[in-house]
Amino acid sequence: MKSLRRPYSEQRPTDLGGGVWSVPVPIPGNPLGYTLIYALESPSGPVLVDAGWNHPDAWLALRDGLAAAGMDIREVRGVVVTHFHPDHAGLAGQVRQESGAWIAMHEADAALIRSMHETGESVRRVERAGMLRRAGAGAAEVEAATAYRPEPPATPDRTLGDGDLVDLPGRRLRTVWTPGHTPGHICLHLEDADRLFTGDHVLPRITPHIGIYPYDRTDMDPLGDFLASLEKVAGLGTLEALPAHEWIFQDTAGRAREIGTHHEEKLTALTTLLAEAGEPLTIWEIASRMTWKRPWDDLPSMLRGLAAAEAAAHLRALEVRGQVRRAPKGDMVRFAVHS
Repeated sequence: MKSLRRPYSEQRPTDLGGGVWSVPVPIPGNPLGYTLIYALESPSGPVLVDAGWNHPDAWLALRDGLAAAGMDIREVRGVVVTHFHPDHAGLAGQVRQESGAWIAMHEADAALIRSMHETGESVRRVERAGMLRRAGAGAAEVEAATAYRPEPPATPDRTLGDGDLVDLPGRRLRTVWTPGHTPGHICLHLEDADRLFTGDHVLPRITPHIGIYPYDRTDMDPLGDFLASLEKVAGLGTLEALPAHEWIFQDTAGRAREIGTHHEEKLTALTTLLAEAGEPLTIWEIASRMTWKRPWDDLPSMLRGLAAAEAAAHLRALEVRGQVRRAPKGDMVRFAVHS
């Protein structure tokens, strides 16, 4: 089954066979356009994989899309969230309120949501500003990055660990922990149908954002985790991929290997960039010299912040491999090739 990416206006709820439906839910104002929500039938009510962005239009699309598939949103049994990002977890709380459904996700992302609720947006805004200044960002970028952010999603009722089966009567839906895009990102292997719900981990055309926050932390290696997770998914074999964006495709393993190769090439290019610089550079300087889909000068401040996070994740991976080193100067973090 393959459904090439089309504008949201052309998307419709689709019967994928085997008791699985896809329901496109819009992401207002986002170039991705929509999230593909999957509904799995069960004798005790449908279980959703992700829920979509928290917006009235998205809620109507989810409710009406399920109705078109012969399902009542008030009878949803549970929502499995692949990761905490708002285009995946945003409506989970409203589904729970409407139906009494449980919400499940990996503990690492559940912990992040709890932290967001505990600290509040004002504290997170100050933390983002400090992170950007240490990276070498200018005042405009700091101001843009500290603008309003959506409210954190609902705290889950249940957590899932690697290898756990989801509460889906009559089916075998197994959790595959795939950290990288977020610390608690999960894929879901429908073992009785050789299908893999890939969330944002493996997409058919684009690659997910792999960043590190704060940029200068040293207690994690998200790109290293992501590359290991790609190998893990490739090891599951040639499964049909049901991703959260773009379109359904075959051969998850082949695409996972392609994405891994892409990042290894990016790491090589980054090492060359630092060697040619001849001096330590800030994360912001490095990001501005890297190759992106659009020229750095054309990127709005928010996208520059995301690019810097990706640069930082690649730098951290190279640091773990012993290929680059930190060269702090004042409050700023700088990187150079390891001599």
